[in-house]
Amino acid sequence: MKTTRWAILGPGDIGGWFARALPGSAHGTLHAVGSTNPERAAAFAATYGAPVTGTYEELFSRDDIDAVYISTVNTTHADLAVAALRAGKAVLCEKPVAPTVAEVERVLDQAAASGLPFVEAYKHRFGPFARALDAAVANREVGTSLQLVASFGFAAGQRSGRLFDPELAGGAILDVGGYPVSLAVALAAAAGVDPAELTVTGVTGEVGDTGVDEHASATIAAAGFSAEAECSIVAELPRSARLSGSAGVIELADVFGSRSDSAASFLVRADGRDRLVEVPTVDPFAAEADAVSLALLDGRTEAPEVPWAHSRSVARLLAQWRAGLDAAPRG
Repeated sequence: MKTTRWAILGPGDIGGWFARALPGSAHGTLHAVGSTNPERAAAFAATYGAPVTGTYEELFSRDDIDAVYISTVNTTHADLAVAALRAGKAVLCEKPVAPTVAEVERVLDQAAASGLPFVEAYKHRFGPFARALDAAVANREVGTSLQLVASFGFAAGQRSGRLFDPELAGGAILDVGGYPVSLAVALAAAAGVDPAELTVTGVTGEVGDTGVDEHASATIAAAGFSAEAECSIVAELPRSARLSGSAGVIELADVFGSRSDSAASFLVRADGRDRLVEVPTVDPFAAEADAVSLALLDGRTEAPEVPWAHSRSVARLLAQWRAGLDAAPRG
């Protein structure tokens, strides 16, 4: 298979995780680093062995780059993704795609027009764990009428920087609320519930002095499926989930995995017995890269791990959640 030549846009911490993972992917190699800061790009490229650096525009104009990984601040994702797609590059974009539904639609419209892969990088959806979990739900191992409880939170410390800046789309919901919401969307779909039918029916939370949501909870529901999602950037929360159904429970002690390893197991409690499902772990960043490479090879615009319908539903639900707290900007 042809090697996918990657450019990383945004040589920060998350970009570093992707760069370290890429040599372990089946099909990708790091070829270029793009940044608004030439010195930062050069230092990053030297660290990870990328032969090319440049501005975003310079990299878009090159014909030796097949795909870009966008790990810049949330407010820049949409413009960079659209520009990359117009330039003929596949795109792997860190979550969230964009702060508003309209911007997400603009990106997906461009991907469709360009006929190129666009994939949102919710890392917990890539690899054997997600496939096994989806299969357990699809096979109705815990029945129907599913209820999910999921959370993701951490204490950021000082209330400053990107996370606490409304102009940079800061806040808990956009930073980590997408984890429980994307899980809800994926499991609803696995259960045969159209994610487009999911809606936020209740919201609680706190908007801090800087104007961003710092801690929030949401109830999400559709016929046959409901979820309680919680997120925080000011308090540690379990990164776990529990899925209850008419015939049992799935316990997900580590549902989101880490930056270096996907989750390894979950417990199914049904029919009066416990069954531990264990799967191989993968590097989620490498798995994301390979999903894009395979889409390129197959001529697909989407990856099954995070199809566009899921990205649309997640964006809509996050917007509803933020609107319920009056956390701006929203749309």
